Amino acid sequence: MTASPAHPSDDKLGSDFATLARSAKRAGLLQRRYTYYAVRITINILLLAAGAVTFVLLGDSWWQLVTAAFFAVMFTQAAFIGHDAGHRQILNSRRGNNLVGQAHSAITGISYEWWVGKHNQHHANPNHEEEDPDIEIAALAFSHEQSHTKRGLLRWVAKYQAFLFFPMLLVEAVMLRVRSVQAVLRREIESVKLEAGLLTAHILGYLLAVFLVLSPGKAVMFLVVHQGLMGVYLGCSFAPNHKGMPILADDEKLDYLRKQVLTSRNVTGGRGVDFLLGGLNYQIEHHLFPGMPRPNLRHAQPLIHEFCTQRGISYSQCGLLHSYAEVLRHLHAAGAPLRHPH
Repeated sequence: MTASPAHPSDDKLGSDFATLARSAKRAGLLQRRYTYYAVRITINILLLAAGAVTFVLLGDSWWQLVTAAFFAVMFTQAAFIGHDAGHRQILNSRRGNNLVGQAHSAITGISYEWWVGKHNQHHANPNHEEEDPDIEIAALAFSHEQSHTKRGLLRWVAKYQAFLFFPMLLVEAVMLRVRSVQAVLRREIESVKLEAGLLTAHILGYLLAVFLVLSPGKAVMFLVVHQGLMGVYLGCSFAPNHKGMPILADDEKLDYLRKQVLTSRNVTGGRGVDFLLGGLNYQIEHHLFPGMPRPNLRHAQPLIHEFCTQRGISYSQCGLLHSYAEVLRHLHAAGAPLRHPH
């Protein structure tokens, strides 16, 4: 399974997007970037290999917690490659992209096919209260309506979710693995045997390596640091993209261009932020053209920004820290009815 290549047919999108798509195509922004991905993947593999050698040579040492932090970064970088493969950004063929994505799922321990299916739903209906799985999270409320549906412990969490958001990200990576295993066991995906094999190989290989090299206490701490930091890194990469942007209801009818732009937020900051967030900081460009290779997004940004400005379409962008502040403000406001019921 692979995410939709670039965008729906222009005929369905109206003249605005058709015009923009022609401009992007003329500028060569939809062309594949084979050298970029070959270099990026090779560097990632070499760094992962260097990390593995360091892990073995360090042995049973508390310095392994630094190694755990390094692996948290590299596993997340591998997840970014899996994301790009899911959108067919890397190769022309569906099969080739799937092979790249599945290979990286063996590194991250996250089901590629399950994640792509979930991500497709998000791209089709960003920030739609009934149809976007990314805002249907049991532990969080993204609107007053959602906050009123919470019960028990989840109600208390939603009440103070702005304060609990970053601590909750510590379990994000683990929860993605849990949902991956559930998807395989419940046969929610087509390639059950392949995905089961990849997940099993990842889990057994990972735990075996950690507990063979480290004593039990250090092994547990390694797992906590690695999985916790990976969860925070993943969550901090995805949260600024849509959280705090308008929530859409069934009665709001927007064309493709406006639906994607008005619900997305870009994060500014140059090449450092580009690397840190895996290109997801160009969320508006990515949502308009999911199949556009990651390195082309920064070149598409001025074109799309100017296009939206000319048509009076709100184009949201801000710095990284400001984006987190916006997310927390939105979560705090969404939980307000639970703190002030009257």
